[in-house]
Amino acid sequence: MDDCFLNLIYIMKKNILLLSFLCNFSLLLSAQTNVEKGLQSINRSSAEATINFLASDELQGREAGFHGSRVTSEYIASLLQWMGIPPLADSYFQPFDAYRKERQKKGRLEVHPDSIAKLKQEVHQKLSMRNVLGMIPGKNTKEYVIVGAHFDHLGIDPALDGDQIYNGADDNASGVSAVLQIARAFLASGQQPERNVIFAFWDGEEKGLLGSKYFVQTCPFLSQIKGYLNFDMIGRNNKPQQPKHVVYFYTAAHPAFGDWLKEDIKKHGLQLEPDYRAWDHPIGGSDNGSFAKVNIPIIWYHTDGHPDYHQPSDHADRLNWDKIVEITKASFLNMWKMANEKSF
Repeated sequence: MDDCFLNLIYIMKKNILLLSFLCNFSLLLSAQTNVEKGLQSINRSSAEATINFLASDELQGREAGFHGSRVTSEYIASLLQWMGIPPLADSYFQPFDAYRKERQKKGRLEVHPDSIAKLKQEVHQKLSMRNVLGMIPGKNTKEYVIVGAHFDHLGIDPALDGDQIYNGADDNASGVSAVLQIARAFLASGQQPERNVIFAFWDGEEKGLLGSKYFVQTCPFLSQIKGYLNFDMIGRNNKPQQPKHVVYFYTAAHPAFGDWLKEDIKKHGLQLEPDYRAWDHPIGGSDNGSFAKVNIPIIWYHTDGHPDYHQPSDHADRLNWDKIVEITKASFLNMWKMANEKSF
């Protein structure tokens, strides 16, 4: 057997081994696609970029109905457009007005048409706001799931001596960053979800859950919403000795929500120590309440109150960045199941 023939056999064997390796590697990659690709897209630098911008002094505390909030909504809409996520309707913006009695009379802002009709009969205030809504269409276009966070905060108090801006890094720039990263993770997965996935950014939460209330009362497909996941304040250590602590509220009638997180922490090695709180009727606390009141099952991530809550000192340099990333990963896995599992 001459040397040329031996070399030919050697080259063929080498190519077969290489082809086998590539096939096995391709299979390994395919095993990591979808969920793993989505998880790998979630990172600290993206969280820092979003939160540092939203909590900057230039946004003037993002008070609903004022300049900082409008700039924030434009920023969020531009990111959704840049990612290639289409708006839920013709525009990313869902504008609405809230009314209340003039300032010398006690009263809260209202978005319900019956309340507005009564308020219009006397001297009143009007505040214009807008939600930001994007959606990845699902294979089943008749079912929806929603992940959301409010982007407004408390604005400026010019009478304060010292720092006058309520920057709201934890409340709730942290939650906005999570929704944006989950949107990108769904795209990175390369797989179309079974259900429509709405990415919602609520205005007016600090003034009475106004944005989510308006969405729920005007939504034409309300009965087709299968679940809602909410973020409100996911970046601080209420218990310094437990930096992995997170409160995990969920609708008690859906125990699968609790099982999901337990399974995912174990499977993906997530660095979280949740306080699981099944809630019969989770109508309080944040925008989850607007959905729970109409019997839509909810999940709500929250890291509890802290001394900087609703204070000008709620700054980005006090956040636990690793925990924000881990919560974002865990909630992406929640949303993946909510969007794709037949029932829960």
